[in-house]
Amino acid sequence: MLKYILKNSITCLQLLSKYQISIEKIRNFCIIAHIDHGKSTLADRFLEITGTITKGKHEQYLDKLEVEKERGITVKAQSAAMYYKVDGIEYLYNLIDTPGHVDFTYEVSRSMRACEGAILLIDATQGIQAQTLSNYILAKKQNLKIIPVINKIDMTSANTESVIQQLVDKFNMNPNEIFKVSAKKGTGVAELLNNIVTLIPPPQDHKELKCFLIDSWYLRDKGVVLLILMKGGYLKKGDQILSCAFKKKYDVFEVGIQSPENVPQERLEPGQVGYVMTNMKASNEARIGDTFRHPLSKTLPETGFEQVKPLVYCGIYPEDPDDYNELNKSIFKLALTDPAVIIQKESSAALGNGYRCGFLGVLHMDVFRERLENEYNLSVLLTSPSVPYKAILRNGKDVMVENAIMAPDAAVIKHYEQPMAIATIMCPEEYSPSVFQLCDARNGRLIDSEKYDKQDRYTFKFPLNEIIQDLFDKIKSATKGYGSLEYEFCGFEKANIVKLVIHLMDDPVDALSFMVPEERAHQLGKKICQRLKDNIPQHLFVVSIQAKVGGKVIAAEKIGSTGKNVTAKCYGGDYTRKKKLLDRQKEGKKRMREVGRVTVRKDTFISVFKDD
Repeated sequence: MLKYILKNSITCLQLLSKYQISIEKIRNFCIIAHIDHGKSTLADRFLEITGTITKGKHEQYLDKLEVEKERGITVKAQSAAMYYKVDGIEYLYNLIDTPGHVDFTYEVSRSMRACEGAILLIDATQGIQAQTLSNYILAKKQNLKIIPVINKIDMTSANTESVIQQLVDKFNMNPNEIFKVSAKKGTGVAELLNNIVTLIPPPQDHKELKCFLIDSWYLRDKGVVLLILMKGGYLKKGDQILSCAFKKKYDVFEVGIQSPENVPQERLEPGQVGYVMTNMKASNEARIGDTFRHPLSKTLPETGFEQVKPLVYCGIYPEDPDDYNELNKSIFKLALTDPAVIIQKESSAALGNGYRCGFLGVLHMDVFRERLENEYNLSVLLTSPSVPYKAILRNGKDVMVENAIMAPDAAVIKHYEQPMAIATIMCPEEYSPSVFQLCDARNGRLIDSEKYDKQDRYTFKFPLNEIIQDLFDKIKSATKGYGSLEYEFCGFEKANIVKLVIHLMDDPVDALSFMVPEERAHQLGKKICQRLKDNIPQHLFVVSIQAKVGGKVIAAEKIGSTGKNVTAKCYGGDYTRKKKLLDRQKEGKKRMREVGRVTVRKDTFISVFKDD
């Protein structure tokens, strides 16, 4: 262990002495691929071959979050600076490892803004998948130099020549310019590293100080840490920078690079990707896409990132109401590292104080929850995910309904419109019938299809609500893991949407209000009524549970009362005395039903939502 620490300490000292490197010797690039095609493993080999980390000591080194290690996926883009000699000349490679799941496309897009090139990685056993296509289009839009690389050529099921033909047919690539590697064994990786110098151009120098913010995170002892791309100029400890977005000045007290841990530097140079620590304390002042410059400079800011729009909403509440203040602090610190999350305060009579949050997908939502629990030691409750609907009012106006509680009165609504999505599904041809059957059951409409090699590509139009629940998992199941799904929002269409409200003792429960397609309302209402019946304890009176749409009961359950033998102390056969006691009990239960309320523990809601 001591030897390892000393080795890394020497590496850090060497890096400190190497900060001066000309921009012509810098290469900024990212790795893009479909999920599970080997991005993180290839990044490991790069780090080992360049001597940045010790060989064989780490797996998926850039997957630093606990949720990434548990799930085996990348959800947060990470950068690493690597020094590497090619033909005796030392270069600085800034590598950015990116996520592959469709829910984290915004991370890929942000990473590309810091790069001049991209390694497009394709699994030799699976070929081009939906996210391969999506990432290729993103890279072309950013005018990046794309290096095609086929991975896992050592696998017995590899079909390398077939994948080469796919790249030629689909992307018009030169077969002689396609690299073939095994990231796991390291085969061909050194050759790929050597060619990055000639294939990817160096960044441009804008001369004056110009820092482009591509990421940020929060450290308890240091405050907000900025990850920036040096578009021009130099930045060192003691300098002062100005935020173009907020017009606020900040003092710089540390700069450095990630190699892949934070390594302080004397200064950051043009073209480098590095971190900056300032006296910024408020997490909302770090706006991703902001430009920082010298306070007296007239340098124009860079074009910021297009604001992503959430596609899935849910409520987040502390399981213990006493943890609300801790949740209040933690949720905004976590959101600093994830600008795609939208957060608004929300209050529920049933669940207490919490937040209404918007996400890019269900996986994005679930990962955010896991990070709250793992990184901030919080136990939270998530309500059922929903999509935003558009209510078209009779006066011609429209209202976005992100929460059923806030839906306008039915009398003023002309109709609802639901969000739609264009989905690209790719699968081996033998699984196409299963995919078609699944898509038909989810109200999918076929728009286009394409067949090449032994892969089929289908373009469907779905109601977004049909996708966010579990379509990705169902596609994987129907194709034995070989299918892939990628989707994007494409607008709103008129639909029969109703507001489903659960009532207990004729009182509406705000936490159990849902916007649902009319044909699904009865099924969902019946399911929730049954779950509440199974989880609410008996009371001294009969508890009525009803699911209502527009005031009409569409499903109902009852919980019988607990019996109390009020005649137990009556001895003998005095019937009139017993009847009098029973009548008094009946009258008492009636009053309880009229003035009493059903006590519903929070764990009842937890069981309803967690099982949903």
